Amino acid sequence: MRISEFQLKDIVNVTNGKKLGRLADIELNSTTGAISALIIEQSGKKFGLFGKEEEIVVSWINIVKIGGDVILVRHGETTTNEDER
Repeated sequence: MRISEFQLKDIVNVTNGKKLGRLADIELNSTTGAISALIIEQSGKKFGLFGKEEEIVVSWINIVKIGGDVILVRHGETTTNEDER
């Protein structure tokens, strides 16, 4: 699969069902050449300095599924103990 094909897909967080944005870049492992993370450009600009867009980095192990139109990722999930419920 080419990076251009990844860039066309929406990236959705399976934790809450929200669209995170589109692929901006990938991070490669310099030893193996394998993809180690996806860098996602969030939809919409934040009102920061020069209107810079926020980025989210999702490790390869947090990618749940790569489908035809969407990439499902697990992001921002916190673990809870059964005793806390």
